[in-house]
Amino acid sequence: MNILFAGTPAFAAFILSSLLSSPYRPIAVLTQPDRPAGRGRKPQVSDVKALATCHQINIHQPERIDPVTLELITAYQPDLVIVVAYGLILPPSFLAIPRFGCLNLHASLLPRWRGAAPIQRAIAAGDQQTGITLMQMDKGLDTGPILASRQLSLSDLSTSQTVHDQLAELASELLLDTLPLWPNSPPTPHPQPAEGAVYAHKLRNEEAMINWLLNATTLERQIRAFIPWPGSYTLLADGTRLKIGGAKIHQPPTGFTTQTKIMPGTILAITSDGLLVSTGGDPSCSPHSSANGLYITQAQWPGGRMLPMHDLLNGHGKALAVGECFTSASAINNAANGSVKI
Repeated sequence: MNILFAGTPAFAAFILSSLLSSPYRPIAVLTQPDRPAGRGRKPQVSDVKALATCHQINIHQPERIDPVTLELITAYQPDLVIVVAYGLILPPSFLAIPRFGCLNLHASLLPRWRGAAPIQRAIAAGDQQTGITLMQMDKGLDTGPILASRQLSLSDLSTSQTVHDQLAELASELLLDTLPLWPNSPPTPHPQPAEGAVYAHKLRNEEAMINWLLNATTLERQIRAFIPWPGSYTLLADGTRLKIGGAKIHQPPTGFTTQTKIMPGTILAITSDGLLVSTGGDPSCSPHSSANGLYITQAQWPGGRMLPMHDLLNGHGKALAVGECFTSASAINNAANGSVKI
């Protein structure tokens, strides 16, 4: 079969690599145009382009799917177009060109987490599982009928980076197991169920700032979801940023309660487990306690390396002390509401 591949980031490049070492080597690749990146704002090629260049595959980088692009794709007479995190919306005129349509590998179990950030949103929501869906593309956003899927269990240690790597492998396996079914007996497409559709909104930089008014469970999931990007962080009173690379929930002893009001974001203790910080109320707590705390276990000062909290506090950067209070935009805006019990 004549196969084209459309993708841009590392996730897509991993899957392209598996195709290049199989009988289903693409004859051409579509990827996003080179974009300015880094402090120097120099044009940076996509992971897919870098890989395709090494393997001497035809590369096309249209800014948009216009008539010239449609004519170009038609000239290849493709049987299939495989799409993985390409980044451009493909109109019906494009989807109609391949003999067997366009296939999309999406990093969730559709219809849950359609959209741009399915891995991060699944972890932040506390999902117990995610997976890969092979879908026949239609004009909607991740709404096409499902051809096949594979599941992946999530744990309390899962980060976006670890799940990204696991799903890339799972997607490659699913694709290579399924492609032999074409052209004689392709899988039967099944419409996505109407219930359970959730949209995974694109990540925004401002989401990375820790809001200590939230509960410990939510914050711990957010920290794992934002590894490696955008990376959760908090601020000291003087504006110094502390990037957080790991955390765990502090469970108060059964029966623990206190009437002391402590502002969320306050450092409660410095122990071998890390930096214990007060958080907002947690509905999953014991009824005898009104909130959990959060241990920061790994962190990074500006210009430094990500280190275990114990190492960070031993001669690396600024000192931190019990009673000091981290801040956040939400905490500042809501200070008038008072503190919460822990």
